[in-house]
Amino acid sequence: MAEYKLLLPSMGEGVMEATIISWMFNEGDFIKEDESVVEIATDKVDSDVPTPVSGKIVKILKQKDEVAKIGEAIAILETEGGSQDSETPEPKSYDEVKDQIVQPEPEVVKTLEQPLSNHNTDHSFSNQNSDLYLSPLVKSIVQEEKISDSELQSIKGSGLEGRITKEDILAFVKNRSSKSESGSVKESESSVKFETAPKSSNPQPLQLNSGDEIIQMDRVRKIIADAMVNSKQTSPHVTSFIETDVTNVVTWRNANKNSYQKRDGEKLTFMPIFIRAVVKAIQDFPMINVSVDGDKIIKKKNINIGMATALPDGNLIVPVIKNADQLSLSGLAKAINDLAYRARNKKLTPADTQGATYTISNVGTFGNLMGTPIIPQPQVAILAVGAIVKKPAVIETEFGDVIAIRQKMFMSHSYDHRVVDGSLGGMFLKHVNDYLENWDLNTEI
Repeated sequence: MAEYKLLLPSMGEGVMEATIISWMFNEGDFIKEDESVVEIATDKVDSDVPTPVSGKIVKILKQKDEVAKIGEAIAILETEGGSQDSETPEPKSYDEVKDQIVQPEPEVVKTLEQPLSNHNTDHSFSNQNSDLYLSPLVKSIVQEEKISDSELQSIKGSGLEGRITKEDILAFVKNRSSKSESGSVKESESSVKFETAPKSSNPQPLQLNSGDEIIQMDRVRKIIADAMVNSKQTSPHVTSFIETDVTNVVTWRNANKNSYQKRDGEKLTFMPIFIRAVVKAIQDFPMINVSVDGDKIIKKKNINIGMATALPDGNLIVPVIKNADQLSLSGLAKAINDLAYRARNKKLTPADTQGATYTISNVGTFGNLMGTPIIPQPQVAILAVGAIVKKPAVIETEFGDVIAIRQKMFMSHSYDHRVVDGSLGGMFLKHVNDYLENWDLNTEI
């Protein structure tokens, strides 16, 4: 019998750890190759981890709600075959390898034996302490704020196993800056006394009344809450609105949805049409398809459209349609239906939720006319489409103006005012509007 360590596999770019949600087997159970053994959760998506070998679970190393790093052992299996150690070659003796040892030059030895000089003592971040784990987001804040290793050691982490969270590091930066400002005020304005009320860092606790119920946020809701607050703190949001006549779109879909479903076995929703219009507008205004990195603008080559999807539990997830500009209407419909189905059935992989460069949210599915969506970082814009309703409208014809019943829809475009001005954000929205209003009734799918 051999011992096999089941490692937490890579979950995609930027994902460094995962939380154990539940084990599907217990210690002592036998599992088959490629069988899902454990359900895990990252800040992107929930997914199952299969085993690459068959064997018996001898020990579970990471229990429910514990966090494991990528590449870390989460369980030990007992598999058939020889011991792993038996596959390792016996180490050679010193006599066998001594002739292969290269002796360093005397000058090199002398240099290495000298005491270190010019040791860097400034407040730069090195994170040489291997015991201190920092997430990519926390690490970027540390580097940007030039927090030294000694300062990091002084921060008491509130995360699992004492890890430093984003809130911990932001609170430290805030307190450090406030202390600095306080010190400078005392030096420059020592003759002036300020009498201000103390500013509490924590909000006042809510007063509970009889019958009030306390509901603990689940893991996904906490992630969503953090992401929304972070986006508002990062991007100055501006939202533009437009009312769009989508009569041609509705007419075309009604004429094609039944034949398309019979032919391809797929439902034809409005979303492929909306995405097609957005892709064309991005091609007209590529500076919408960007991200911000400090004082640099990263112009994205690929057009990857995120699609905000409501889950049965009330939470939200955003699967991504990669290279949407390279897909036909039929290809978009298939991709949308596949991602929506897997999202609602917890079948998405981490890769399915990564890499979006622009996002669409269909608030019309909830009967809402419009909304002011929050930008998913690090994107710089998001479009919300409202419910399609029939309205009387004035139509210009060759015989004069007439009033007719039209299919109307509001669209709202939120954008990051650091890099997207009102002219760009507004013209982009107008182009999406024009592509939808002028939809060709002879479009093939």
